[in-house]
Amino acid sequence: MSKKDKAQDAQGAARNPVLIISGSYGSGKTEYAVNLAAKSVDDGKPCMLVDLDVVKPYFRSRDVRDDFEKRGIAVVAPEGHFSHADLPMLSPRVGGAIRQVERPVILDAGGDPAGARVLGRFCSEIKARGYKMTLVVNTRRPDTRTLEDMLVMMGMIEAKSGLIFTGIVANTHLMEQTVTALVLEGVKVARQVAEKTGVAFETALVLEDNLDRVDINKIDAPVFVLKKHLKKPWEHQTTAHYRI
Repeated sequence: MSKKDKAQDAQGAARNPVLIISGSYGSGKTEYAVNLAAKSVDDGKPCMLVDLDVVKPYFRSRDVRDDFEKRGIAVVAPEGHFSHADLPMLSPRVGGAIRQVERPVILDAGGDPAGARVLGRFCSEIKARGYKMTLVVNTRRPDTRTLEDMLVMMGMIEAKSGLIFTGIVANTHLMEQTVTALVLEGVKVARQVAEKTGVAFETALVLEDNLDRVDINKIDAPVFVLKKHLKKPWEHQTTAHYRI
């Protein structure tokens, strides 16, 4: 079975396949996962957002728990005084979220060896339900600058998780220095990865704050405009972290 055939098989016939969003530190994968959850609710589909990123992250999807649960998004993440823990305090609700098929489920997974191994802990349940796994890449980050870098990352995540990628998303940016040419650069490399691996190129991401510098009409690709839902650590009222 070819890689493309395997990707199609991975999606299965599930009514609500699990959506796995993976990527390296700084790729924007958590912001994308949060935006997908918000879009699901806006489309009339209450969903579950599962934080599986066990590496000390710059952003944490768990930070939006209270606001999102009011909107119909159930956030599964370390709770209580573990909500800012640096250790992989996995909630027992993760397996339950994957097994239920009534609501869409989005997994925010780390794109490093530790994150891939955690994802692998739920491999059987994910395959049983059916899934789509997307890699979010920013060519201006050290781990995903080139086609070769991305292929290495994809191979590592697939090997350690037991799951395969079905799509790739381009999110090349330099925050407030982002311009149209930079976005196009990321789309070009992401498409090369898609062609090399047989996975689908899905979309290019553009942060809403960058629309005054990025002309999306010049981007020859589907564009998903990211709204900023997450805050930087110093933007929170409390930044206390708990360690065990």
